[in-house]
Amino acid sequence: MNAPLSPPAASEAPARTAEEAIRSRRSVRAFLPTPVPDETLARILELGARAPSGSNIQPWQVMVLRGEPLAALTRELHALSLAGDPGREEYAYYPRQWREPYLGRRRKVGWDLYGTLGIAKGDSERMRRQHARNFLFFDAPVGLVFTIDRDMERGSWLDYGMFLQNIMIAARGFGLDTCPQAAFNAYGAVIARRLAIPDTQMVVCGMALGYADAAAPENRFDTEREPLDGFVRFVDTLA
Repeated sequence: MNAPLSPPAASEAPARTAEEAIRSRRSVRAFLPTPVPDETLARILELGARAPSGSNIQPWQVMVLRGEPLAALTRELHALSLAGDPGREEYAYYPRQWREPYLGRRRKVGWDLYGTLGIAKGDSERMRRQHARNFLFFDAPVGLVFTIDRDMERGSWLDYGMFLQNIMIAARGFGLDTCPQAAFNAYGAVIARRLAIPDTQMVVCGMALGYADAAAPENRFDTEREPLDGFVRFVDTLA
């Protein structure tokens, strides 16, 4: 099933308003090799850290990978994925038992992506190789690895989500794109060893950051969103 192509991601133009940044944010899965200046990275991460957190505890830690460290880690993780090593999740990102409407949404975005790439249903080899591209950070020039102290509770994970969103929205203000990647959770032990992450911390996720390849078909499909009346209820009276 082929998804309709939308206009290429407008990563060349920085978002000028908060609304434009939010609406233009998308998970980009193919990047140009164009380097991202260190000053730009620093500004994006500083803006990310303006996220709220309970009692201002700021439970986030970030490791920035570029150049040879990025290339070496991605080679190792990509090889593990292609070899069929599933790794070991340190936390459950998805529900253990899928049900509607979530199962239908998950299947649709997967088939829309594969259809855009010309991957037919049942082509497990090409699906496997596409999934393995996660561990190359989709060829982005910057790979971010996020960790959290193991003794933090659910509230801090909520705070972490706002931190990640701040980074993605801030990146659009600089004409950059991102892809948040929970896939890295599976190889948390390998990442911790290679990046000397202490045992007191765990990997939350990775994030690719850079300039989108606007010609790549995987960057030219839109994920659907539920209409407002599908998830919002305006309360006029109490039960």
